[in-house]
Amino acid sequence: MTSPSAPVATTGYPWPIETTQLANGLRVVVSEDRTAPVVCVNLWYDVGSRHEPPGQTGFAHLFEHLMFEGSQHVKKTEHMKLVQGNGGSLNATTNPDRTNYFETMPSEHLELALWLEADRMGGLVPALTQETLDNQREVVKNERRQRYENVPYGDAWLRLLPLLYPEGHPYHHSTIGSMEDLNSAALDTFKAFHQQYYAPNNAVLTVVGDTTAAEVFALAEKYFGAIATVPDIPAAPDGSLPGPADKAVREEVTAKVPAPRIYLSHRTYPFGTAGYDAVTVLSTILGNGRGSRLYQRLADGARIAQPDYIGAYGVDLAHAPAPLIITATAKDGVDLQTLEDGLAEVVQSLIDEPVTADELNRAKALLTTSWWRGVSTVYGRADLLGRYATQFGDPATAADRLPKWLAVTAEDVTEAAKHVLRPESRVTLTYVPGEPS
Repeated sequence: MTSPSAPVATTGYPWPIETTQLANGLRVVVSEDRTAPVVCVNLWYDVGSRHEPPGQTGFAHLFEHLMFEGSQHVKKTEHMKLVQGNGGSLNATTNPDRTNYFETMPSEHLELALWLEADRMGGLVPALTQETLDNQREVVKNERRQRYENVPYGDAWLRLLPLLYPEGHPYHHSTIGSMEDLNSAALDTFKAFHQQYYAPNNAVLTVVGDTTAAEVFALAEKYFGAIATVPDIPAAPDGSLPGPADKAVREEVTAKVPAPRIYLSHRTYPFGTAGYDAVTVLSTILGNGRGSRLYQRLADGARIAQPDYIGAYGVDLAHAPAPLIITATAKDGVDLQTLEDGLAEVVQSLIDEPVTADELNRAKALLTTSWWRGVSTVYGRADLLGRYATQFGDPATAADRLPKWLAVTAEDVTEAAKHVLRPESRVTLTYVPGEPS
């Protein structure tokens, strides 16, 4: 078998990008693509769990649900019916850094999508009732049970964040938040949260697909232009940290899980920095696919880890050192200590053993494929441009990411490993089968 050749650097984003800003502060990004008669409307709000003040954890995520429950001129559940009934699809997501809402529609219904988003930006609060709030609080509770509490290893993310980030840090708590906070907050508190953050001057509207910038700019002015600016939006708490942790931390969990599992995690660099680009390549070499070091040495080699439950990945957070998470699940008959020793040895190898040309080329080929797969749809491009406009101020800088990955050297990976993978900065979370105490 021949080794993969080194990928050739590209511009990363070959479609046109045009931008404007309305008088109320709404930034509008348009990328025209006439390939198919579809458009994606994607709205990024600069509000996530890192913005939540004490006593209001989980608010950003709850609003992801509430924004589909009706607004001033759209009845309860009608937003979804109008989009799907006109051949579109829609969804929303929340993470520590932001909340985004998006619809992919036949291009003839672009105006409908923009009207719907404008109505819930400027008209959700008048339609928000105690009944709707109570209903969606129950939905979030059920989501917590289904995704985190009642599945094996499901609460790993909830446990890792407080171990990685100190009390009071904006990444210390998860987006699902505290059920106590959600239950205790009054309707007026939720309304105030929406009025504070869901503002045109705290959002980026991105439209990609079968349209023109002139058409989108005119429609944005028509539907969003009258929504008032919100002055003095609170800045998120400072997430800066001096560097990697200087003391190892571990937590051991006995739970109803099918096999021992380990999560090793380290704080690295913020997404978008040269350091994090090196960590992205590092994590691909370490734990992405059958050619990775973890797979080759623990699944194929020592045969102590389950092939389908082994990997390494970064969590792309932009406003503090982002976490790198490395995980493995034991094969039948393998005890936790054997698995942990093997996992730690492979992680240490990235410091002690130089990255080979084959490993580096393979990682860059995988990242190139992932990049182009991500921008192969109008949704993927709209979300990417919205992200770079929101987090870095310029959607065009999205074109830089792939070339920067491809420019990472073997020496860069080794230096990143020496900086972030030190045992004294490691968070270790282990699960062993048994009855929870």
